[in-house]
Amino acid sequence: MTTYSSPSDLNFPSMDETLLDLPTHEKLSLAVGATHPPRILLLYGSLRERSYSRLLTEEAARILTRLGAETRIFDPRGLPLPDSVPADHPKVAELRALSLWSEGQVWCSPERHGTITGVFKSQIDWLPLETGSVRPTQGRTLAVMQVSGGSQSFNAVNALRVLGRWMRMVTIPNQSSVAKAFQEFDEAGRMKPSSYYDRVVDVMEELYKFTLLVRDRSDYLTDRYSERKGMAEEIARLGREAMVHEEQTQ
Repeated sequence: MTTYSSPSDLNFPSMDETLLDLPTHEKLSLAVGATHPPRILLLYGSLRERSYSRLLTEEAARILTRLGAETRIFDPRGLPLPDSVPADHPKVAELRALSLWSEGQVWCSPERHGTITGVFKSQIDWLPLETGSVRPTQGRTLAVMQVSGGSQSFNAVNALRVLGRWMRMVTIPNQSSVAKAFQEFDEAGRMKPSSYYDRVVDVMEELYKFTLLVRDRSDYLTDRYSERKGMAEEIARLGREAMVHEEQTQ
């Protein structure tokens, strides 16, 4: 017969409690926060001359700039396929530098065959989870958007959310999905007034707010027990090796 510990049993034989963090308001408070404008990187997923994901991304950048953010849009033209060239390729280096520069990101992809485009996925695949001790996406805020040629769908934004979680980003709750995108932009490439446009404003406002909340706390918010445990074990291992080496040289 299997027995279960009572919820009142607060012994944790599988946990190193010395490495457990107990969150408090004090740990989340800021004595001094960053004063520069939030830095937002925007990515889109189409190379067409009249790319609606690019037009939507540019509209989002305008809104963010109006809110007070510093924005940069990465142009995916010329970005090689993942692993086809060394990581020091100029376009790859540019993308990685922009990701490191950013405090928040906006991802916008067309929906193609029920998911995001290869153009967009290639950009994410060039961003490693970790390079040395530097993580180019962890702890950054993220807003996701998509454009569709037909009726409204959420397949692309759902796929982007999966990617955002995998890249250890803080993905905001709101999102934008623009149906029949070819009807939503004028000849100058500006988005027309509509409920879709209102939602884009909602999403950018929310991203801006979350970025202000998260950017100075991202290191703490993404600090993990398992990683602290792994680091402690590595330090202990190096200490043991150093002791053995010292004993052998005496």
